[in-house]
Amino acid sequence: MGRAFVYVILGGGVAAGYAALEFSKRGVSNGELCIISEEPVVPYERPALSKGFLLPEAPARLPAFHTCVGANEERLTPKWYKEHGIELVLGTRVKSADVKRKTLLTATGETISYKILIIATGARALQLEEFGVNGSNAENVCYLRSLADATRLVEVMKSSTGGNAVVIGGGYIGMECAASLVTNKINVTMVFPEAHCMARLFTPKIASYYEDFYKSKGVKFIKGTVLSSFEKDADEKVTAVVLKDKNHLPTDMVVVGIGIRPNTSLFEGQLTLEKGGIKVNGMMQTSNTSVFAVGDVAAFPVKIFGEIRRLEHVDSARKSARHAVAAIMDPSRTFDFDYLPFFYSRIFSLSWQFYGESVGEVVHYGDFSGSTFGGYWVSKGYLVGSFLEGGTKEEYEAIAKATRLKPVVEDITELERQGLGFAVAVSQRAPPPQLSTVIVPSSTLVVEKPLYAWHATAGVVVAASIAVFAYWYGRRRRRW
Repeated sequence: MGRAFVYVILGGGVAAGYAALEFSKRGVSNGELCIISEEPVVPYERPALSKGFLLPEAPARLPAFHTCVGANEERLTPKWYKEHGIELVLGTRVKSADVKRKTLLTATGETISYKILIIATGARALQLEEFGVNGSNAENVCYLRSLADATRLVEVMKSSTGGNAVVIGGGYIGMECAASLVTNKINVTMVFPEAHCMARLFTPKIASYYEDFYKSKGVKFIKGTVLSSFEKDADEKVTAVVLKDKNHLPTDMVVVGIGIRPNTSLFEGQLTLEKGGIKVNGMMQTSNTSVFAVGDVAAFPVKIFGEIRRLEHVDSARKSARHAVAAIMDPSRTFDFDYLPFFYSRIFSLSWQFYGESVGEVVHYGDFSGSTFGGYWVSKGYLVGSFLEGGTKEEYEAIAKATRLKPVVEDITELERQGLGFAVAVSQRAPPPQLSTVIVPSSTLVVEKPLYAWHATAGVVVAASIAVFAYWYGRRRRRW
């Protein structure tokens, strides 16, 4: 018993949906493509689970957030897949894979063969038991990775309104779930071992802003310690959280967000692994030429860093999936994946974006007592990372362009003075076909400037300098 396809996407998350759309755009024929997923629904925008799905009023529900609405594309409902001749094998677990024979064996005993496989298995939430704490099976202990998780979390929240919740973890899931719990009128205490929230990205100063904002909403923080055990009632429901520092927190529910682990087990010993994921080249192709990997599970070359990275974010999932399909369908016209790492979050009335990497010396700018501020990361004399809270669409685009250009920075003090204006000025320059390094007049900042033989004039330099001053002056006038 079995079926055969030209292309098989293993996994039904964000990457699978975007890959499917790209296949359809490139003319895949009816019956050639199959998606296999353990989830019973077609791919959806996973970020909605920790945002709109948890709202107490007018919450997001399927089919509203099926892929690919996250990129303002078509919404791929079950009807869309049927109309495009894409086979869906949902609610099905693959228990083994053989990349040499190009076959997948499902838990139901069916063999599915392929010519080209895209691994989009994503990652799973780390469980408390992996850290020596039992209790994940309690009815009021929640994780958030899938639609089923989110549905269960909503049910538990409804039964805990006016009560207490403990959030274990200070990263993405912890911060976004804490905001949703507060919105649902639940008292929240966040517990994490780091010195501040979002420790992998935020500086202490940036973290302090968000923690103060959360405190203004009633959230409490307990840092520098971890969960030790649970206290339960006769029905095995958690009634209190016991921390390693002996702190005792009565609670009505617990949300656990302590990280994820890529789903690579099917391919261990068959494909090359690196950085905890499946290693791929610039075409998202694995060590087996018939197999590609995308999204959270893929460790790929990040050109701007000059090394292999595995990135856990929806933007990477979307773009790597599309790139893999382009490489499969039109390899002669597809170049190596050139991705600028991007992370974002929207919590309460706040919204931030980050591009690049958070290494090197940090320069903060803007009004940390207001609503617009940010930071630059400078490593080995180059701008390598940019963060902005409360920006406009144009300002976010500016920090993205500036980070990709990696301009030289000679004077940190001058960079701090120019603030957001620096990124705006750098981003306004045309993409250079040839680069030379010049010093901007009236500034001690060194930037890379495009050199065109027919118009390499001082006017371009003066314009950049004026743009920096005008932007800075305009911002200052608005603050006055």
